[in-house]
Amino acid sequence: MIEILRAGVLSSVQDLGRHGFRHLGIGASGALDPLAMLVGNRLLDNPVDAAVLEFTLGASAVRFACDCRIALTGADCRAELDGQPVWSWWSFPVSRGQTLTLRGPRQGMRTYLAIAGGIDVPVLLNSRSTHLSGGFGGWHGRALRDGDRLPVGNASAALESRGEPCGVQPPAGFPGLETTTIRVLNGPEYEDFTVASHKTFWDTDWQVTPNSNRMGYRLGGPELHRRKQRHHDLLSHGVVPGVVQVPPAGQPIILMADGQTTGGYPKIGVVIGADLWKLAQVRLGAAVHFVPVSRTEALQALQDTRRYLDQVDRILAWRHAGVVQAGPRRAITRAPQSTLSRSQ
Repeated sequence: MIEILRAGVLSSVQDLGRHGFRHLGIGASGALDPLAMLVGNRLLDNPVDAAVLEFTLGASAVRFACDCRIALTGADCRAELDGQPVWSWWSFPVSRGQTLTLRGPRQGMRTYLAIAGGIDVPVLLNSRSTHLSGGFGGWHGRALRDGDRLPVGNASAALESRGEPCGVQPPAGFPGLETTTIRVLNGPEYEDFTVASHKTFWDTDWQVTPNSNRMGYRLGGPELHRRKQRHHDLLSHGVVPGVVQVPPAGQPIILMADGQTTGGYPKIGVVIGADLWKLAQVRLGAAVHFVPVSRTEALQALQDTRRYLDQVDRILAWRHAGVVQAGPRRAITRAPQSTLSRSQ
């Protein structure tokens, strides 16, 4: 059992998401940064889809009611365990009664707390993820509140996984306070936009506005315009996370994990799956810059991440077998500038 002493800005239970129900109008939800979640679960030898806690902008505190092992990944929130600093992208044992405190991150938006055995909330539609707009899944279908007490998984598995701290370095290209480069494929309605708007889309540093959330990132910048002969309304159609829609006001919106399943706005682009984790870590008020890539390049980016995760698996196996000596802040490997699909 863990107790949420301070829930912070927005904290929720998430896993890899709820897939296979978009035809019913139910989006996937799930961790906005799946790479951070997967690495956290690997550090604990958890199943890849074990539920974790997602914290937005830190400022949270959790007390542990049992001995267990935990891992922190994602944004570095200058975490402390009973006042002693602990590292991000590392796993370490905790004892009953200890308190983990997260502060505002140095960079990035979201921090993930994985616990050996996982967060043991009910499975609903094949997932433990919180669907905030639908009010189901996770912990009572809502964001976490101060005083919530959450069950954790198999206690014996948690104790067996204890050992010396070990970890990885954060992925290369982790968003800072500067402009973040995001790779994008042309969208189905790309040619509906003027040549000038094409240039504007690729040349602009778009600001992530404060009214962005888990449903979508609203961007601020110059207006994008459609060609007059292609300015007709579109029928509502299926959309997925990563789609860059352009409403009549001309300011792009990027759909995120909690985004709707259908929409009628034209789609000028689609953020490649390999960069969705990076987009999720871009701070409100920071900027993103889009660069065009081909389908081949997008698939290669996914292969790069699969290769990185395979490297993590091999080194952790060596670590458990005693081949790798653990030392202070030993780095296992560094991730490429890419992420993954659910198939990992």
